[in-house]
Amino acid sequence: MEIVGKTAADIFDSIRTLTQTGVLEPGQALPPVRGLAVTLGVNRNTVAMAYKRLVAAGVALTQGRLGTVIRERPGPGEQEGSVPDSPLIDLGGGNPNPRWLPDMSAILARTSYRPRLYGEATVDPALEAVARQWMTGQCPEDFEINLTHGAVDAIERLLMACLVVGDKVAVEDPCFLSHINVLRINGFQTVGVAVDSEGMEAQALEQALAQGAQAVILTPRAHNPTGASLSARRARHLRAVLARHPQVLVIADDHFARLASTDYHDAIPPMARCWVLIRSVSKMFGPDLRLAFVASDAQTSQRLRLRLAPGMNWVSHLLQDAVWACLDSPESSARIDQAREDYARRRRIVAAALAAQGIAVAGPADGLNLWVPLPESSQPAVLALAQRGWVVRGGEPFGVQSPAHGLRITVSTLDEENAQAFAQAVSHAVQQREHG
Repeated sequence: MEIVGKTAADIFDSIRTLTQTGVLEPGQALPPVRGLAVTLGVNRNTVAMAYKRLVAAGVALTQGRLGTVIRERPGPGEQEGSVPDSPLIDLGGGNPNPRWLPDMSAILARTSYRPRLYGEATVDPALEAVARQWMTGQCPEDFEINLTHGAVDAIERLLMACLVVGDKVAVEDPCFLSHINVLRINGFQTVGVAVDSEGMEAQALEQALAQGAQAVILTPRAHNPTGASLSARRARHLRAVLARHPQVLVIADDHFARLASTDYHDAIPPMARCWVLIRSVSKMFGPDLRLAFVASDAQTSQRLRLRLAPGMNWVSHLLQDAVWACLDSPESSARIDQAREDYARRRRIVAAALAAQGIAVAGPADGLNLWVPLPESSQPAVLALAQRGWVVRGGEPFGVQSPAHGLRITVSTLDEENAQAFAQAVSHAVQQREHG
């Protein structure tokens, strides 16, 4: 290994080239600043500046007294979704029930589409009016509306627009897989914040912010994977914590939105300088209808719009028209109400069936999933259930600070008859694990 250069830019380019060619491998420590400065015959501040730029570019990672190391190359991580053509009953995919999704052929047939050209409004006025009605009173006043290709797309664009690579971001622990992947791939540091039955814990968030977190991503309702929702009390406590850190970017991902059985409680303090409330339509209308409403303060909105500029990447008006037609349809509204009741009923049925077998779920839960906490690795139970014909999601990939031991069970298609058989299979799998 030979690092060369007399300026910070040259040293940066040299080290980056060494990583690209495989000479410097992930996890390998860089020379101490003072030592490399002596070797190169430059001021130590020159080396320190190069190392700082490497960290900002996501090439290296600072570990305090342990020095600076080459950052691991992030993989895609575990993804949500079902396994196609599997003979097993899938309770791990995190998908909504297709029964409650709209008939898009019929919706598109009723859609009156006209071509839009460069320079026209990026958000359809009728759709913006719906969004404003939906968000008013649910977040700080004087907000602006933007659209993105789903909630995860919004979060990625917002983080890249408002933070720099290497910044710390506070997230729930356990955490939604897509949030974890976005942070890992883009070079942010995750700081896990514990979750209980009332959502993100306020004291744990205070500690994360004290560690230097520049942003926080929280799920007000139907937290994935545990199903927890913020209580009014917890939302009030979180607002008080965030009010003491008004410079922190606050992102509320209310992904379950109109399907939620629990009330929405706003955790964004009025004095927050940078805040966002996101509501997507993926759970209501299907994951392929990729559109999310993003309400935010004016400054954050401007930063987001720089990444959604006309001619670069705005949400297709054909897609906007389809979403508008769904939201404007009495049949779709009725279907959403039916889906909300049906998902709640299935959660109750499965939780009761598991309780009858002595298996406790985290609760109260909202959303498409139930969470069964486990004291140790979930993999033996996951494998035992697969042998009995059931697919569930092991909890470990949802962990942030450490693996999350548990089973995430997607209940959106599980009926009462199969719930009993599944609960018996879970009981057998857990007992099998406990007895070795």
